[in-house]
Parts: sequence; C-alpha cells; structure tokens
Amino acid sequence: MVEKKKFSVLSSDGIHTLSGYVYLPKGEAKGLFHAVHGMTEHISRYDKLFTAMAEDGWISFGYDHLGHGETVNDDSELGYIAKKNGWDYLAKDVYVFSQAVREEFGTQDMKYCLLGHSMGSFIVRISAERYVKPSSLIIMGTAGKNSAADMAIMLINMIKLFKGERHISKLMNNIAFGSYNKRFGKDTEEDPKLWLSTLKESRDLYYNDKYCMFDFTLSAMKDLMKLIKYSNSSAWYKNLPNDFPVLLLSGKDDPVGSFGKGVLEVEAKLKKQGKNATCKLYEGARHEILNDFCYDEVLADIKEFCAK
Repeated sequence: MVEKKKFSVLSSDGIHTLSGYVYLPKGEAKGLFHAVHGMTEHISRYDKLFTAMAEDGWISFGYDHLGHGETVNDDSELGYIAKKNGWDYLAKDVYVFSQAVREEFGTQDMKYCLLGHSMGSFIVRISAERYVKPSSLIIMGTAGKNSAADMAIMLINMIKLFKGERHISKLMNNIAFGSYNKRFGKDTEEDPKLWLSTLKESRDLYYNDKYCMFDFTLSAMKDLMKLIKYSNSSAWYKNLPNDFPVLLLSGKDDPVGSFGKGVLEVEAKLKKQGKNATCKLYEGARHEILNDFCYDEVLADIKEFCAK
C-alpha cells in the first residue's frame, strides 16, 4: 500500500513555494527516487511512475517547476520562470526539494536515484554536476549539442528589447519546435503534438490539461536555451562526477533527441570522459516514453537500474 502526501518547499528563488508530492512505500524503503518533469507539464503526470516505484519500495517524489503547475501563484505566471538566471534556480531546486524530502522522510545515507525528462533532463544534468549527489542518474528524452543555441539566445534578447520578457513569441516557438511533427504527418491542426507519443489517448490527455497547454515566455525560452547549452558544454562533460552510473533513455522516434542521434552523442561524450554511461533507445517510441506503448519496458528498466 502506498501513501501519497502533499509536500511543499520554498524554492531557491526565495519567492515561490515548490508544490509537490511524496509517495511512501510500506515498510523499509530501498532509497529515494526523484523525478524531474519537462517543459510545459507538471508532476502529477508522473503519478503512475511514482506509485509503481513506491510499490517497489522507493520513497518517490517530485514537484512542479517554477512557472509550472501548482508552484505558480496564479495562472498568469505559467511559462515564466524568473527575471534572471531562471535556469540556475531550476537546477538548484532539485537539491532544495530532494534535501527536504531526505530530512523529512529518509536518511542521509539513503540511496538516491535521480531522473529527469526532456527539459528536466537538462536540469538534472546541470544539477548533478553542481548541486546534488545522486547514487545514479537517469537522463530521459534528452538532446545533444544545439549549435543554434547561442544564436537563439541573441534573437531572444533582441525581441525582448521590443516586446518585453513576458512576451510569447510565435517565431521562437516555431524555430524551437516547428519541425518536430514533420516525420509524423502533415495534419497538425487537430493533433499538433504527434511527436509526443504514438498513443492518441495520451496526447488527448495532454491537450485537455491546462497545466500543459501554455507557452513559454521569451524569458523562459532563454532559460531553456541556456539549460541546453550548459548541459552540452565541454565543461559539463568534464566536471560531471565519475562516481555514479548514468542511464540514457529515449524513444528512437523522438525528434528532441534527433531520432536517437543526439542521445547517442551524449553517451559517447560521457564515455570519452570516463563516465559510466549506457543508453537504450525504444524502437518506434516518441518523446514521452512514460506515456507511450513502451511504458512497461521503460518502468522495468528504471527499476533494474535503480536497484543496482
């Protein structure tokens, strides 16, 4: 039997309260399992994963990021992270929330398995380099180096001068995500995010969720570009500690990871720096492998990796 508790912690920004949940297993816990969600979604979408991991003996938890879900003070803040250095607040909050959970429900020497999906993958990559010390790291739905990141940041800064930091730019959204559906069909009006999952029911749940159907402001888009840039820098590959294993998981048909190419690039660069990295690509699966046909296989792989 799993016990689900609401759990809130003051964000590293000193302004917002991170709204999250902790799932407590029955009996003695194996360790801590922390999932960090992606862009324009929220932690309640991980309920199935958290429940399964808690049933397997893990204290499982996560929270809504700044600018997301129930962490916002009101819906006008959706898609806006911070005036400055929002990317760093996102990375720091991984430590802030996990440490609070450890102190409240676990022990200091307890095993800590950290997972990040999509934007969350870039967040945990930076956090594991700078702020937290995981026993194992799962990087899900990630991407390799984006050569256009610096140009995108420059363009965002130019548009901000005229439109302001909270402006939602259709141009930037199109530059960042406009090509993602190309492989999956031309009819994107009724189903604009075919690239998320092969399962229509999963996409429909996404479309009917107000905490998914919002856009990033220019400021948050800049934070996203910085996350991508810094988590793919040569310094990141060099400075990431060697004392924990890294597992990369991605759908083979995920455009975020350049259909596997970018994910394999990350694995190769980690290995070149002497890191204990392995990669698995799920044939035919798209971006949200936790919401695709391969869920059971992904869950089994996560359980096996965290138990090692």
